[in-house]
Amino acid sequence: MLDVNKKFHDPYKTAKGETRAWVDLTDLKTLWFNTGTQCNLSCENCYIESSPTNDRLAYIDENDVIPYLKEIKEYSLPTEMIAFTGGEPFINPNIQAIVGEVLSREFPLLILTNAYRVLKKHEEFLLKLNKQYPNKLFLRVSLDHYTRAIHEQERSKGTFDRTLEQVKWLYDNGFQVSIAGRSLTNESVNDALGGYQQLLQENDINIKLVHGNNIIIFPEMIQDESVPEITTECWGILNKTPEMQMCSNERMIVKRKDKKKTIVMPCTLLAYDEQFELGNTLKDAKERVQLNHVFCAKFCVLGGASCSSAK
Repeated sequence: MLDVNKKFHDPYKTAKGETRAWVDLTDLKTLWFNTGTQCNLSCENCYIESSPTNDRLAYIDENDVIPYLKEIKEYSLPTEMIAFTGGEPFINPNIQAIVGEVLSREFPLLILTNAYRVLKKHEEFLLKLNKQYPNKLFLRVSLDHYTRAIHEQERSKGTFDRTLEQVKWLYDNGFQVSIAGRSLTNESVNDALGGYQQLLQENDINIKLVHGNNIIIFPEMIQDESVPEITTECWGILNKTPEMQMCSNERMIVKRKDKKKTIVMPCTLLAYDEQFELGNTLKDAKERVQLNHVFCAKFCVLGGASCSSAK
């Protein structure tokens, strides 16, 4: 009989004794930095449990970022995008310095933000950078649903309109802005896409949404949901490949609380699990990734999501 407590326990074998699937790094196309897990909001289903008090990942500064940017150049890595996630990047006190470092080195930069009350004090800075580095700065705003009720159920009352106002400001001022949304379990991606498109149109935000380009619609994350483990046989059954997974072309840099050195992780979802640590440098972070976490199955393989697929 299958012991569910042993699921995602062994890196190489599933609870049924089958060979666990893995992913090799092909090309490092996106390098993520977690700017710190503190956030101005506490969202109900945040996969990384960000909140005003969660400081498990410390704020990074420019001295944490620069060595990796130099490493990309030194080894001629095919990195197409630097990306910041959190927590909320715009409450990191060092955000302007690290954004400036990335853009001054001619890397395109994607910043994920909830855009709720956090951009106001950075507006002048952002306008200046967007003019100085045209088509290099991208902002992706989290909008958990195209309806106020569901978005505010996740992010608290009053967040919906203020977030939309900030999306409108970004659009009106010529920023490259995209949306991070989600589809509910009882609605298709196409239905969700249509809902978001209508919402933008009603607010005079004339962006033609294209899934995987300027909007990502993630699968709903249901806590404690039971999902199957991914075996090597699943690739053929699901008609998917290892190369389609995030960890085949990206890595994320984190800085743990009370630690001096940053650590390389396979992707944005696995910030805390020490079994996925890949060393301190990009050169040493080519290790094969065993899909030994529930997020690997739920979010990536079965959910088909990727944090890097849209700017």
